[in-house]
Amino acid sequence: MNECRETLFRFCGNRLRYILKGQVSDYVNYMRRLNVQKTENMAADMRLPTFRKQVSLSPSLSALDGKDLVVPGDVITSDTGFMRGHGTYMDEEKLTASVAGEVERVNKLICVRPLKTRFNGEVGDVVVGRITEVQQKRWKVETNSRLDSVLLLSSVNLPGGELRRRSAEDELTMRDYLQEGDLISLGQGVLVQLSPSLIKRQKTHFHNLPCGASIILGNNGFVWLYPAPGQQDEEAGGYYTSLEPVSLSDREVISRLRNCLLALGAHKVLLYDTSVLYCYESSLPHQIKDILKPEVMEEIVMVTRQKLVEQEG
Repeated sequence: MNECRETLFRFCGNRLRYILKGQVSDYVNYMRRLNVQKTENMAADMRLPTFRKQVSLSPSLSALDGKDLVVPGDVITSDTGFMRGHGTYMDEEKLTASVAGEVERVNKLICVRPLKTRFNGEVGDVVVGRITEVQQKRWKVETNSRLDSVLLLSSVNLPGGELRRRSAEDELTMRDYLQEGDLISLGQGVLVQLSPSLIKRQKTHFHNLPCGASIILGNNGFVWLYPAPGQQDEEAGGYYTSLEPVSLSDREVISRLRNCLLALGAHKVLLYDTSVLYCYESSLPHQIKDILKPEVMEEIVMVTRQKLVEQEG
């Protein structure tokens, strides 16, 4: 009899062990605990359904005076009196967005400006560019746009600020002015490449920061950091570039600013002189190499945003 029980124990497991020993109450408690665990696991795996609210503007576009955000597939308007612009298409006589961005209206023309795209230059934009090729009487420049830009020989200042027509000798010495890989009219510094949509448009994009460095916020997303300039020779003609060694303190300031720019760009914060300066001040308690750590970066950006809100409020 004992041998049969042992055989049944091996075959049936714990459940029969409780029954054969007469411990019915223990078996009932065991089953209750098992059912409770199953219920808890089922509850943990449940996910409530979420409903996506469709963003659509009124047919009269009364809310279009303030820029509205849309995503691909959102209906902008069903009024057929408007013209289709960039970033839109017609779907069943409804004007629909084809890209994610801001809705803009010019009279009867409606377009969507993408939030993240290549740089589209406008008159008056400040850009930082790198020479990619030297051609006949012109340079090809990389400006983070869809196509390379062109810088004509007749558009640059000659060394010494001399004003005259460009000759064949000037064309032969173009590489003495700018050659492949050069940043236009810039000396020693650090180039940071960010999204053009993060650069805030202002009256001036050249700033001398109180921390001892200068910054050029290019509308094309190229940001140039360099030591604060001293007195420049007015007869340099725009080609004065200091090649003197940069001090350790200036290099540390530039490195900190560079990491601050990357932190702001990672958290989609608009870049202008005030936000950069607040971020620099918020990063001072941390070492330069620790700024790009996720937890430190989040803390610095949060403090920067609070300072910006307090300034605006």
